[in-house]
Amino acid sequence: MCGIGLGPGDSELMTVKAARLISTADVIAYHSARHGNSIARSVAEPYLREGQTEERLMYPVTTETTDHPGGYQGALDDFYAESAERLAVHLRAGRDVVLLAEGDPLFYSSYMHMHKRLSPHFDAQIVPGVTSVSAASAATGVPLVEGEETLTVVPGTASRTELLFRFRSADAIVVMKLGRTFERVRDALREAGRLDEAFYVERASTTVERVLPAAEVIPSEVPYFSIVVVPGRRNNPKFEPQPVPGEVVVVGLGPGHDSWTTPQVRTELATATDLVGYTTYLKRVTPRPGQRVHASDNRVEAERAEFALDLARRGARVAVVSSGDPGVFAMAAAVAEVAAQPRWHDVPVRVVPGVTAATAVAAAVGAPLGHDFAVISLSDRLKPWSVIDRRIRAALAADLVIAIYNPGSASRTWQVGALQHTLTQTVSDDRVIVLGRDVGGPEQSLTTTTVAEFDPAVVDMRTMIIVGSSATRVVPRAGGTLVFTPRSHSPVDDPASDSPAPITPAPVETSLAETERVPSEQVSVE
Repeated sequence: MCGIGLGPGDSELMTVKAARLISTADVIAYHSARHGNSIARSVAEPYLREGQTEERLMYPVTTETTDHPGGYQGALDDFYAESAERLAVHLRAGRDVVLLAEGDPLFYSSYMHMHKRLSPHFDAQIVPGVTSVSAASAATGVPLVEGEETLTVVPGTASRTELLFRFRSADAIVVMKLGRTFERVRDALREAGRLDEAFYVERASTTVERVLPAAEVIPSEVPYFSIVVVPGRRNNPKFEPQPVPGEVVVVGLGPGHDSWTTPQVRTELATATDLVGYTTYLKRVTPRPGQRVHASDNRVEAERAEFALDLARRGARVAVVSSGDPGVFAMAAAVAEVAAQPRWHDVPVRVVPGVTAATAVAAAVGAPLGHDFAVISLSDRLKPWSVIDRRIRAALAADLVIAIYNPGSASRTWQVGALQHTLTQTVSDDRVIVLGRDVGGPEQSLTTTTVAEFDPAVVDMRTMIIVGSSATRVVPRAGGTLVFTPRSHSPVDDPASDSPAPITPAPVETSLAETERVPSEQVSVE
C-alpha cells in the first residue's frame, strides 16, 4: 500500500515519484463526499491509465447529523473500518494499492485513518506532498518565517480559548479547516490584534485561487479548502507596530510541571519584552529571541518589584515571574506594595493567577482541602514568630485544615520543630499530616503521616505541609491511599462544640462622620 501526497491542487505540483507510482498502480483509491466527486482524483487524473481499478471511498457524513447509534464519530469509525477492509482485499490478493491524499498524507489528511488500520498488517509506503501551507504562503508572496520566528498551525475547529492563546503567542500563523469556522477564526484574530496582518487564501495553486485580506472576506462564501495565513512580523507588510504602553504583569508558573502553567500565563510570557524574577523560577521559562531576562536572588523582592516598575515606566512590557500562584506568598503582593507608592501611580499593574502549591499537593493525595482551610507561612522574615504561632493555634482551635508554606530553609531550621511542638500540645496524635515535596517536579514525593509520626527532619523549603482537621480521613484504596476532608461539618466532631453559642451583638448605628474619624491604621486584624 502507498499513501500518495498529491500536493495542494495543481497537478504539476505533484512529485515525480507520486506520478510514477500512480501510473503503475493496480488500484487507485480516493475519498469523496456523498456527491461522488473527488478533488484528489481530479488532481491525479493526468497520471491515471486505463485498466486500473478505482475504489471510491464515499464518506457517509461530512458536517451533517446522522442517526448512527454511535453518533457522528461512530459513523466515521465504521466507515474507516469498512474502507480499510475494502483495500485489504486487494492487498491480500497481491495488488498494488495507492491511496490518494490531497496535500501531504500525514498532515490533516484522511489517509492517516487508513494507515493506522492497515500498516500493522501490510507494508506501507508514504510519498510526501507539497502542503497547502506552502502553497498558500507562496500565494501571498510574503516570507512566512525568517530567522528565529516560529510557525504555528491551528485547526479552525479549535476552541475560541485555544485560538486566542495561539494567535496571541505565535509569530507566524496558519489556520486550516475553515469553511463554517471562518467567522469564529476571524473574530479571534481581531480580538488577538492580528486580523489586519492576516491573508485569506482560497484553493491555493489552482486556476480559481483567491488571495484577500482576511478582514474583507464574507464568511458565508468561505469553502473548506481555504486557509488563513499570518506571516511573521519581520516581513509582513500588513504589520504596523503600534506603541504599546508599558505595564507590569505578575504571573504564576504553577508549582512545578509545565502542564500546570495556564494558557493565559504562557501568552503573557510570550508577549513580554522583559522577564523579571528569581533565578530558579526563570530557569523554567524559555525566552523567545529578543526577550530580556533579569534574574535576581530570592531575597530582594522589593528591589525586584521596583526594577520591574521602572522598566515598565520606560515602555517595557514586563512579566514578573513567580512559582505557584503569584498572589500567595509571592511577587504579586511585593509588586502591589511598591506600586502603591505615588511615584508609580501611572504604571499599569496586572496579576494573572496560577495553580497554587497548596492545591497541587492536595490534588496529589485527594482532597484534604475539601472543607474550610487556612494558609499560613512559617517564614518569620517579614513577621515575628509570635504572630505565626498565634495564627496556627487559632486555626487549630477552629478545627481548620492548614496548608503551610515556607516551612524551612538553610538559615531557618527550627520552625518546623516548633510547629510539631504546637501540634503535639493542641491536637490528637492521630491528626493527619501530608508532606508534599517538589510536587509536579522530577523529585516529587508524597508522605501521609500523623502528628505522632511526623519527623521535622524530612521537611525542607521545597516541602508543603498540610495539617488535617479532626474530620480529615485517610482511606486505603487499590494503588494507594485517598486523603480527604468531608465537605459537611458535624458539631459532634467540633472541638469547640461544648462552648457557649456566640452572642450576636445588636446593631449599632454609627454616623458616617463618626466612621471617618477612625484612622484605618488603628483597625487590627490580629
